Amino acid sequence: MLLLSIAPSMWSPTKILPVIFLLFTLTSCKKLTAEKDEELSGGKEGTVFLKSVDAFGQPFPGLDHNEIRKFQIGNSLNRNNWVAAPASASARDGLGPLFNASACAACHARDGRGLPFNSAGQPTQTLLFRLSVLSHDGQPIPEPVYGGQLQHQSVAGAIPEGNIKIAYTEEPGKYPDGTPYSLRKPTYSVENHGYGAMHPGTMISPRLAPHMAGIGLLDAVSEATILEAADPDDRDDDGVSGRANYVWNVRLQKKQIGKFGWKANEPTAEQQVAGAFVNDIGITSGIFPNEALSPGQSTRYSHLPSGGTPEIDAEGLANVVFYVKTLAIPARRDWQREEVLKGKMLFNQTGCTSCHLPVLKTAPDAEPHYLAAQIIRPYTDLLLHDMGPGLADNRPDGLATGTEWRTAPLWGIGLQKTVNKHTFFLHDGRARNLEEAILWHGGEAEKAKRGFMELSGQDREYLIRFIESL
Repeated sequence: MLLLSIAPSMWSPTKILPVIFLLFTLTSCKKLTAEKDEELSGGKEGTVFLKSVDAFGQPFPGLDHNEIRKFQIGNSLNRNNWVAAPASASARDGLGPLFNASACAACHARDGRGLPFNSAGQPTQTLLFRLSVLSHDGQPIPEPVYGGQLQHQSVAGAIPEGNIKIAYTEEPGKYPDGTPYSLRKPTYSVENHGYGAMHPGTMISPRLAPHMAGIGLLDAVSEATILEAADPDDRDDDGVSGRANYVWNVRLQKKQIGKFGWKANEPTAEQQVAGAFVNDIGITSGIFPNEALSPGQSTRYSHLPSGGTPEIDAEGLANVVFYVKTLAIPARRDWQREEVLKGKMLFNQTGCTSCHLPVLKTAPDAEPHYLAAQIIRPYTDLLLHDMGPGLADNRPDGLATGTEWRTAPLWGIGLQKTVNKHTFFLHDGRARNLEEAILWHGGEAEKAKRGFMELSGQDREYLIRFIESL
């Protein structure tokens, strides 16, 4: 605007260059400042100021005495092991017959992200594998012999389904400035088949356990708010389309927007928790009253005792859901530091915020009241995006295609190393650090990734410092 106001007589190289230099100087000298309350990732009600190993396991600060007790009961059911039935601890029996872990906390250690593999490079129980084949009408259905998830453990009298072996190949590359990098590409195969050969068209998709803090706040975001950011036809022609996944809500018996899971395949926090109980631990509930077994396995193990019908009662499930929904988000660190503010500017400029929306607002009528009308900073749009062939699992999930993934929330990501002692990222932990996670982006995120790659080495460090502050 300033250049357009200059009189025609001034448009000469000797007169205009000083003006351009002045504009450049004023812009470059402008001090970067933090936004008001941007350190409050979980809003004014759901943020805790803690950066220790317990940062993901804290309740909302405003819970009353009865709510704290409910939180503690839910935490106990989440943390302690379930056992095979029958057992003297009847409130905690019913494990299996097939399972991946005996407690929620076995996958979400300290309510954080799972460690994907052990020192030998093979998967731990926190890296789960979904199994499916395509039906005659092209829809994904559970693998007919093994069911919908490979379960590598069993109770006495049952046979584990098998194990996954991971083989990695290094894929080297270079930034435009010549700096080298290398990415690990995983290949998965099943070993020790417990029930014979799988269907030849079986699709295997890994799922790493994410951290649980903030789930209640995301649950409280309305469908209308999510759809505001959707652009399935890319009408603004920015290369980023973003669309919602619609999945079945068992309790309401209708389809709703999916918010949880790597492909937004669960509509509510309650259904996400109940699904994890039955698929990962073999614990039935009022939402999922049947074991996650294939038809052949159901017949084979019909004689095994159960832990009741259902194995976790309505009150127990409600307490775990309350616990999960009231896990607060840790506040940001270093949000006012100059290098972090520079990284934030670069994060915006490269287009990362096209999918990782900095701010969402929860619904005004969300319950409990402290989840309502909160300004939160999860850095997600909760939408599906095509991430290209590099990250594809080639397995549909609801409306999600084999190349689409829900935008992963970034809040709390900088504390993962503190809480869980590792820096493995993405849906299967293939990325060894944040830099590799960015470099795996493709498809709709290709332009943003390219923008990151074209930065100077110093600016790339600034951008990563910003993500680490979240």
